[in-house]
Amino acid sequence: MKLVIAIVQDEDASRLVNKLMGEGFGATKLATTGGFLRSGNTTLLTGVEDDKVPLVMEIIEKTCKSRKQMAPVHTPMTGSAGMYVPAYPVQVTVGGAIVFVLDVEQFHKF
Repeated sequence: MKLVIAIVQDEDASRLVNKLMGEGFGATKLATTGGFLRSGNTTLLTGVEDDKVPLVMEIIEKTCKSRKQMAPVHTPMTGSAGMYVPAYPVQVTVGGAIVFVLDVEQFHKF
């Protein structure tokens, strides 16, 4: 058995959960926050039999597409502690998924 941990953008999370459940996979949904853009993410935990991991990965890959968006970036002023230049927008790639697949030594459902 494997534990699939998928970190996805909030925009993709509900659609991904619905597709996973439609294929018979359960998922635990955790609200998380991304580091770079400090935007909302969702972390999904899914217990999967070893032979089903490729199917789960395919569902995640097809559902969570990366896309471009404009994001404000604050840069620190040189030599000024705690001072920032006003934000200016830059184009960044968001979305997609970060996925970890871990071995599960034991699984119990009570």
